[in-house]
Amino acid sequence: MSDALAIDVRRERGYAIVTAVGEIDISTVTGLRKRLFEAAASGSPLVIDLDQVTFIDSVGLATLVSAAKRVAAHGSGLQVACAPPTIRELLRLTGLDGRIPLASTLDEALQARAAATPANMPFQESGPPA
Repeated sequence: MSDALAIDVRRERGYAIVTAVGEIDISTVTGLRKRLFEAAASGSPLVIDLDQVTFIDSVGLATLVSAAKRVAAHGSGLQVACAPPTIRELLRLTGLDGRIPLASTLDEALQARAAATPANMPFQESGPPA
């Protein structure tokens, strides 16, 4: 599709927040994957903000699953913030909304992470590793 993807990583309130802006596809996913895996390795809870993502392909979805697994392996949890109906619908159709916690806004995601513990909100494994 495109090579236009901006990625911002910041620490806020004890969380690693990764914000993606643009299109996540095979040509842009490498940088996102690297940033997500680095954030996951920190052991901090991870919040991925997809609110400004206009497109995500199967490689991008697989990257979300891999990031969730890495965060869980480091003893923490993940939350995704995503308001765009097309992206939310894709997460629903693929069943990822049942495996990766989804919030409508970044604030909602941060509140959900604050209320969660790794024991009550882990990544839900339901198939072979991605």
